[in-house]
Amino acid sequence: MEIYDTEEEQVEALKRWWKENSQSAFIGLGLGIAIIVGWNYWQDYKKDRAEQASALYSQLLKSFSEDKRDSAEKLAERVQTQFVGSEYAAYSGLLEAKIKVQQGDLAGAKQLLEKIAAQSSKELHNLATIRLVRLLMANKEYEQGLKLINAVDPATTTSFSSLYDELVGDLYVALDRPDQARTSYQKALDNGYRSPLLQLKIDDLTASEKVESKK
Repeated sequence: MEIYDTEEEQVEALKRWWKENSQSAFIGLGLGIAIIVGWNYWQDYKKDRAEQASALYSQLLKSFSEDKRDSAEKLAERVQTQFVGSEYAAYSGLLEAKIKVQQGDLAGAKQLLEKIAAQSSKELHNLATIRLVRLLMANKEYEQGLKLINAVDPATTTSFSSLYDELVGDLYVALDRPDQARTSYQKALDNGYRSPLLQLKIDDLTASEKVESKK
């Protein structure tokens, strides 16, 4: 650090520093202001977009609850188009898939669910996959349903594992493989899953086996 003997020397040193560094200082100040303004704009923009998406999604839910399917489907498509990549878009896709199932358009519903399962967060991925498996079951594509579940990464299914176990059991029942079905149902029970129908499904398997043994 330089030591200056007089106040005049200090002033002269400051002048020299300012002459050499004023441009950089102004650039740095300008960049700092631009960053702050840009950040605030971005936050306001995201907030505004979220409010728009929320309002549109609320309209979608209202139309769906009032059984206005055509209106609900159009709103779902708008949300997915205007807010690509958001959770609102994904949930709107799930709802649109449900509408398509109600309309008998299973192929359209399958396409939507596959898209959500491929692009979404862990939770939405699992929700879409579970609904896709149920769709395959409704279409009697049982082996495809098992393959889809087996392809799911267990590390991403922590809060959904018991649902998958029950679904596997349902698929094995449909394939007339009761022993494997019972194993899957029991696994769901052992993991603390308490579906109202789960114990009934196990009891039905036991009852069917008793009937078969008496023949």
